[in-house]
Amino acid sequence: MSQVRIVDASYVDVPETAVRPPGPIKLTAMEALWIVIPVLQHVLLYEADDDMPPFHAILQSLRSSLAATLRSFAPLAGKLVHLEETGDVGISCSASDGVRFVVAECDADIGRLAGDEEHDLRVLEGLVPEVDMSQLPAPVLAVQATRFEGGVAVGVTVHHGVADGRALWTFVEAWAAACRGETPATTPCFDRSLVKLPGGEELARSVVRKVAPNLPSAALASSVFEDRKRLTRRTFTLDQGDIQRLKLRIVHLNESGGTPLPRPPSAFAAVVALAWTCFARCKSFSLDDDVWLFFFADIRERLDPPVGAGYIGSCLTKCLARLPARELHGERALAAAASAVQDEINKMKEDPIAGWNFFSFDPMPAMDRLMNISGSSGFSAYKIADFGWGKPTRTEPIRMNTDGQVALMGSRDDRGVQVSVALLQAAQMDEFKSNFLALLE
Repeated sequence: MSQVRIVDASYVDVPETAVRPPGPIKLTAMEALWIVIPVLQHVLLYEADDDMPPFHAILQSLRSSLAATLRSFAPLAGKLVHLEETGDVGISCSASDGVRFVVAECDADIGRLAGDEEHDLRVLEGLVPEVDMSQLPAPVLAVQATRFEGGVAVGVTVHHGVADGRALWTFVEAWAAACRGETPATTPCFDRSLVKLPGGEELARSVVRKVAPNLPSAALASSVFEDRKRLTRRTFTLDQGDIQRLKLRIVHLNESGGTPLPRPPSAFAAVVALAWTCFARCKSFSLDDDVWLFFFADIRERLDPPVGAGYIGSCLTKCLARLPARELHGERALAAAASAVQDEINKMKEDPIAGWNFFSFDPMPAMDRLMNISGSSGFSAYKIADFGWGKPTRTEPIRMNTDGQVALMGSRDDRGVQVSVALLQAAQMDEFKSNFLALLE
């Protein structure tokens, strides 16, 4: 039975020349919501070829380039703390900060692990560093390098209140560039004053009091995600041709229904429509029940004034759509789903901060009939995560908590979309796959 063995754990210190903030970085209200759901994890798998250096050289390169990257990303080496005097939660930085760097080894077949079939979740979870974020002060970031017989894995764990998916990949891009001896393309920004929400810091404090009333304990009830260990995982990859056919099918379905679209749907709307339709069809919902869809939108560029692409934080607003299960079983299911997704995107554009509180719902969706989208088809993880020995063979999100969660990522060729799906029952996953492939034909 394959297992991951930890062989070393140390810290990569922040260089003395690093740029540190003058005081704690207080989380915004939309970031404070993540205090009790903190863990964001991804693993990058690299199969060995003739250009891959020996593992000891990889470790040396990863450590030295991480130190170099922390010159401008120093807050990621800090601690998330409860500022009792004000009631805020923030990132505290000091001269002794460092990022935990774990070294491990694994005897699993990395080629099989990187495939599209059902994943060995137990092994995958061992490839990212375990970090206890349930008690403040808590680490913000940890990394792990794991040696395989035929390759290497790089795993990252970061606190979601400090970084969303876009921020995580901005950091990975900078780290990989430094490892290749290049200058990062984006300058990071940790200035929370740029994100202006009604109520400002007092709103953030009220969120802290509501979601984490027992600080310094930030633990959720252990039963909240109790099904996570039993989830079945599978990954599907749509190439450029698949996406184009999917878009054209949606356009045709709309035209045949008498509601032509002003333009073809985006890749995001088309892929989410496909996944939502498959989710509804693999479950035994009553046709009269509503099936819900939840997804986040990055609003950095939609704030007034906009926040730059280099903003390292969580800057997300929620979108929530619903359709009767009957529509998602009908002939025009893809068109109906894509239209509902696009409607929510248009609402978000009109008022980007309206959905900042993703814990607040009116009406409350039925959680057993909700599909949750994480990640983005616009994340180019494969393109940016070349540390000097080639792009990853596979990158996967590790922390998928709920039945019906779907994680999106740009595909390895940077023209398609990778779709990772988590369902509780294997039979439902088989049904999801059958519908997914049939709707793409």
